[in-house]
Order: sequence, then structure tokens, then C-alpha cells
Amino acid sequence: MTESQTRSADESGGAPPFSDYAVRDPEAFTRNMAHMLEHLGKAASAWVEPRERGEVQDGPVSYGDVVSTLSKVGEYWLTDPTRALEAQTTLMAGFFGIWSNSIRRMSGQAADGASPAPSMPSDKRFTHEEWTKNLFFGFLREAYVLTSDWAQQMVDRADGLDPHTRQKAAFYVKQLTNALSPSNFVLTNPELYRETVEQNGENLVRGMKMFAEDMMKGAGTLKLRQSDASQFALGKNLALTPGKIVAQNDLCQIIQYAPATETVFKRPILISPPWINRFYILDLNPEKSMIRWMVEQGHTVFVISWINPEARHADKNWQDYIDEGIVFGLDMIEAATGERDVNAIGYCVGGTLLAASLSYLKQRGDERIRSATFLTTQIDFKHAGDLKVFVDEGQLDEIEKAMDRGYLEGTRMATAFNLLRSGDLIWPYFVNNYLKGKEPLPFDLLFWNADATRMAKANHLFYLRNCYLENRLSRGRMEIGGSRLDLSEVTIPIYNLATREDHIAPALSVYEGSRAFGSDVTYVVSGSGHIAGVVNPPSRGKYQFWTGAPPSGDLSFETWWTQAEETKGSWWPHWQSWIETQSGEQVPAREPGGGSLSPIEDAPGSYVRN
Repeated sequence: MTESQTRSADESGGAPPFSDYAVRDPEAFTRNMAHMLEHLGKAASAWVEPRERGEVQDGPVSYGDVVSTLSKVGEYWLTDPTRALEAQTTLMAGFFGIWSNSIRRMSGQAADGASPAPSMPSDKRFTHEEWTKNLFFGFLREAYVLTSDWAQQMVDRADGLDPHTRQKAAFYVKQLTNALSPSNFVLTNPELYRETVEQNGENLVRGMKMFAEDMMKGAGTLKLRQSDASQFALGKNLALTPGKIVAQNDLCQIIQYAPATETVFKRPILISPPWINRFYILDLNPEKSMIRWMVEQGHTVFVISWINPEARHADKNWQDYIDEGIVFGLDMIEAATGERDVNAIGYCVGGTLLAASLSYLKQRGDERIRSATFLTTQIDFKHAGDLKVFVDEGQLDEIEKAMDRGYLEGTRMATAFNLLRSGDLIWPYFVNNYLKGKEPLPFDLLFWNADATRMAKANHLFYLRNCYLENRLSRGRMEIGGSRLDLSEVTIPIYNLATREDHIAPALSVYEGSRAFGSDVTYVVSGSGHIAGVVNPPSRGKYQFWTGAPPSGDLSFETWWTQAEETKGSWWPHWQSWIETQSGEQVPAREPGGGSLSPIEDAPGSYVRN
């Protein structure tokens, strides 16, 4: 190519000189490819060997279910020749449009403004300038966007699918299109390609070494590293709020935090965190710690730290988690402080358990919980998030088989949560770690996210069937210990927080759950998502929250949202104003144990480390 031809190609969006994509040192490149294949072989062995021994079952997605679900979509389009022709014509017309624009750009003309594939300037996968300037990579990007949108439309427009099948089909299509993005492959990603040839493949050697290590750590399941784990340790730079383990049993430890004020509110707080992941999401570091902030506001705070279940916990069910967790915590609070009345907080599934316990305990005459705060908690699961795609009769059977050792491996649930946002939590790290060969940056929230816990068999199956599959709690049909629960009989004050971008407990779902209680609920929506919307200290000045009328049967969520009042900043001070009215007068500060319970060890305790 002459200098004038090169200049013409560059001006028209053509390819840069070939030297930019040429291997610098063929001998070094060949040697590095051999090393890469060696590490890849180790990863393959780490994947195959546990399966040959029957120690690993694939999940959380059943490949048979993927095929079956997408086949129903294909059946709709292929059983009618007219519909099949329409689908093919739509796709081919889009490709012809892209091709036409490519020819225009190659000849130095402006592309047609009616290009069928958007430029996607906000898509982080395609920010490198070569996705726009280079004809080849630009064509790949536009073809990918067109095909992805077309596939999603095929699901959206397939009539006759039941809602669950449609939701699963949309989810599976999204996973497939995220996985097949040209940004995920060396030969089709200009940035990756250039880095590979510039480094003679050394990036792939480092990446496949990490890939093999992560496969071995996951014992046959990829334990994707999202943060530099070497930079974090509990009790050193995470979970630093001073406190003591004041009691423990086979299911949990009870933490009481040391006071930070001379006086405290009379009524203590008991926090029921999720047993999926660890409680220290509420105590990440001094700046982000909601627990520390509550202590500084004058609250006596107790937290349930659930054990990471083992085979002996297989039969622990929801009644056990209530009796040995929440009730145990209430008993220890009374022993340590002398107070029977308690304000309770439940986060995510820990909140769902707390909601069930309110009716269960009231029927037993135990009304020590005098107010309840729910953080991104689902009570009604009709409009639950994408986790519903993992729950139907067939998949429950598969999950039950996967728990033959008495528990579900934490990596399986971690993968399920990552799949909900695979475009953010899987593929960027796959590219950065394994193709660029770079260690991820230290990030406390993602370190916590990767700190997965196991799920006891009876407990987990009860949760999936009674909540996600049959939605029994909000309908008054859930039974625990022979008692049928009725949340309409729960009349204590309730503060119910949803987050606007929650993919696990959508704001609509949380709103609908508010209606199940027999009292007026203070319903609040925070900006951001399931974690960042909750862990949002006032000092950071981030996001906002919305407040409005109590949810009721004649006030839809859409109407509530249009009438809601927006307030900038964290929702924490708003909650503090609410909880103060439930907390009584000030009393002298209480030290952990209160002289009646002998502290066992320092917070955060040993259970959270197992």
C-alpha cells in the first residue's frame, strides 16, 4: 500500500498499516503460544478430573433447559413459512445496510445515517477508537449489535410463550450474546489483538496461567477473580467495627458491637443478614460501614453471623434458622441488655426470613420485635428478578441432586448472581484477566462478592420452592413449624427500602410485598442497585432516594413513582429519623456482653472466616 493509499484509507475509516497487527518476534510468539497451551491444558485437566470422579455437577444453568427453551422460540418462527421469511428478511436487510455503509466508507463517502446498527457510544466493550475507525472491526461491531438486537426481538415477538418461558428465553439469549461479543476474542478485538502482537503473546501466557489457577481454586468450576484478594483480610482492613462475639450455637454467632457514644437508645437493634454471602457487606470498611454508622448514631447493634453450612447442617430448615438465629439473637440481647423490645433489620433473604419470623413468633406469643426494617427484601415474589429463571420444577430437581452432600456449593450461587449481570461481572474480567493477562484491581465490594457461602439443603430448597416458585409468604400459605403464616396480622412499624436498579429484588417486587403487612409501611426507593443502593454512607454524597405515600391496594407502584419526592444523597439519615421514634429514651452505653454474657472472641468472629 502506497503512502497516498494509506492516507486515503485512514481518512475514510480504513485499516491502519498492516505492521500494527503484525507479530514482532515470530520465534518468541511461537514459544509463548506453547506455554499458553500448556497452562490451558492444566485448566482443562482441572475441569475434567472432578467430573470424571463425579464430584462436580455443572450449573447453575442447565444446558438441556437452554436448548429446550430456545427451541420453543424457534418453533414459533419456523412452523409458519411467512414468519420464518419475515425473520430472515429482517436480519438480511440489516446486514445489507451494514455492508452498504461499509462500501460507502471504503470509497471515502459518508455512511448512511439510517444505519441499522447503533454506534453504542456508551457500551464499554466498544470504546477503543478502532471499533469506529477500522472498517473490519467496525463491521464486526455493527454486525454483532444487529444480530443481538434481532435475537432479542425474536424472543419478544414470539407469541404463545408463557411468562416464565419468555423470561428464561430472554435471559439465555442475553447470556449467549454477551458471551459471543467480538470484544471477548483476541482475533476480533482490536485492542486485544494489538496487545497480543506487541507482547508476542506473553499476555496470553499470564492469562492462561491465571485461568488454570482459578479453575483449580474452584475445584473444577471457574472461580473468576474479580478483585485482588491479597489486598484484603477480615479484621485488618475489612469488618473493623469493634465488637465481641457474645454467644454462638451450631448455626450462628451473635456479635455485639462496642458503643461509640456515652449514651445509647434504649431499644437495641438486631440485624438478620443474608446467609448467601457474608454479613460484613454492612461493615466493609470504616467509611462504608453501615454498622459503624449506626453505632455512632447511638444504637446498640447486634448482628447474626451465619455459619457456612457443612454436611451436618443438611436438615436445617427455616424454622431452625428462625429459632437458632433470630430467636437466639433476641434471647442474647435480653441477656446482655435486659431489654425485651428490639428493632430488627433484615437484608435480602435475611429480610425474607425476618418477615416470616414476625408472623411465626406472633402466633407463639413472642412479640419482642417492635419494628422491622427491610433492605432490598422480597416478600411477594410475583415480580421477582431474573433469579426466577433458575427456578422451576425441572431445575429444582437438578438443584436437589446437586446438594447430595447436604449443601449447595457457594460457587454455584456466586455464578448465578454473576450471570444476572454477566456483561459487568463476568466478561470484562474474563478479558482483563485471561486475555490481557492483568490482575484485577483491589475492590472491597467485589472481594466480598466472591466470598461465597454454601447453602444448607433443606433451607435452600424451602426458600426456592416456597418463595420463588410458589410465592407462598405474601399469600398467607407458607407453613413453618405447623403454623400457617399471615403477614396481615403483623402490625408493627415497618421501613421497607428498595433500590431503583435492583436486579435481584426489583423495586416493584418490594413494593408489592409491602402490601402484605397489616400496618402502614414506610416505603423508600434508593438510587443505584442491590448493594451500592444500600451501602451508601452520607459522607459520600452519592445517589438519591424517593419517598411517598404508604403502599396500599388502590395505589399502584407506577402511580406511587410518579408522585414520589426525590431527595439527594443517602437514605441513611431518613431512616435514622424514622428509627429514633422506635428506639426510646437514652440510657448509659452498654459494653458487649453487659456483664451477663462472657465474650468469646473479637468481632468479626470465626464463623465468617470459614
